[in-house]
This record gives sequence, structure tokens and C-alpha cells, in this order.
Amino acid sequence: MTNRNNETPPLHYSRAAGVGLLLMAILAMFSNFSVLEGLIVFDDPAATATNIMTNEMLFRTGFISFVIVLILDVLLAWALYVLLLPVNKNLAMLAAWFRLVYTAIFGVALHNFLGVLQLLSGTEYLAAFTPEQIHAQVLSLIDAFNNGWLIGLVFFGFHLLIVGYLIIRSGGYMPRLIGIFLVIASAGYVIDSFAHFLLTNYSDYKTIFLLIVAIPGVIGELSLAFWLLVKGVKVQQRR
Repeated sequence: MTNRNNETPPLHYSRAAGVGLLLMAILAMFSNFSVLEGLIVFDDPAATATNIMTNEMLFRTGFISFVIVLILDVLLAWALYVLLLPVNKNLAMLAAWFRLVYTAIFGVALHNFLGVLQLLSGTEYLAAFTPEQIHAQVLSLIDAFNNGWLIGLVFFGFHLLIVGYLIIRSGGYMPRLIGIFLVIASAGYVIDSFAHFLLTNYSDYKTIFLLIVAIPGVIGELSLAFWLLVKGVKVQQRR
């Protein structure tokens, strides 16, 4: 028989989830803006390859940051499952699975970064291909990473939808406003991913879609992180 006195207090899960969300936000921002936005020029393969080779350690650090984010994603899926379990066990489990599937897809997509490093540093590739061919392959691998990430974000969007719904239905267990922002953010992620795949002129509306994703996403996820850290949850009151 399990001794309930030995169970981890719900507040510990809350703190772990809050810290995890904040760390993920910091690491993801670093990798996105310093590496993806700072080094990659999507219409210039040669400039992209030169930027990566010149700032190889920064590129590798960005890769490691993404790997840490993957680990935190798994831990966060577990912590949120425990915290939302009292609201609805089945939906809490489904939300966790959606996040784990997203994490797996993102991990596979991230593998393309290793291919980029191998192409640019491997002497066998330099002997077999012209610089132009290598540069084109590098950009192709980066495109493959982005496409895989976009597919994963569809699953992440559904994860946020369920988490937001559970928060809204928690009856004050967690703030309803945070749940509303998460539901809106979930729609933003799904719409943006589908727009990438459906619109041939997506770049014309890129800023609009970025705002649709970023504003509710940042507000919802960061407000949840700070609330979990400052206020926490009292799961035992619903048992």
C-alpha cells in the first residue's frame, strides 16, 4: 500500500513546471534569435554556410540548447500531467501524450543540425562536392528541420488546447484567464503551421502569423510559468 505521506507535495510539481517553462523560454529564445535568425539566410546558401562556419561554437551551443529544451519538454509533460490529473485524468494523459509526440518529432527534426555540421566540417564532403552543392545541401537540411518542427507544432498546439481547456474547467483550481490564453495560443500554432503548408505566398503574411502565435503564446505560457512559481496549486483540495 502506498503511503500518501511519502508522496511528493503538489507544490513541488508546480515549482518544477514553472522553472521548466522559464528555462525553456530562455533557451528557445537564445537558439531562435542567436542561431536561427542570426546565422541562417534562407535565400542565400553561401552566406548561411559562411555564418555557421564562422560561428560554429554558437551554432553548436544553439543545438545543445535545443536538446536541453527537449529534456525539459519531457519533464514538463510529466509535471503538468500530475498537476492536471485531479481535473480530468484521461484528458491530462492525452495532453501529456501530445507534448511527448511533439518532443519526439522535434528531436528527429533537430537531427538535421548534426548533418549540417558534418557537411561543413567533413573533408570527405569537400572532396566529393563543390562548395555550391554543399551550401545547397546545408540549406536543404535546415529547411527539413523547419518543416519537421512545423509538423511537431501542430501536436504542441493540441497539447496547449487540452491544457488550456483543463485549466478553464478546473473551477478556480488554476486561473481561467491563463487557460483562455493557452487555448488562443493553441489555435495560433495550428493555424500558422497549416498556413506554411497551404499558402504559397506565406512570406507575404509572415508577420501577421508571427503575431498570432507569439502574443497569446508568450502571455499564456509565461503567465502560467510565473503563476506556478509564485502561487502554485493545491491539488490535495480536489482529491
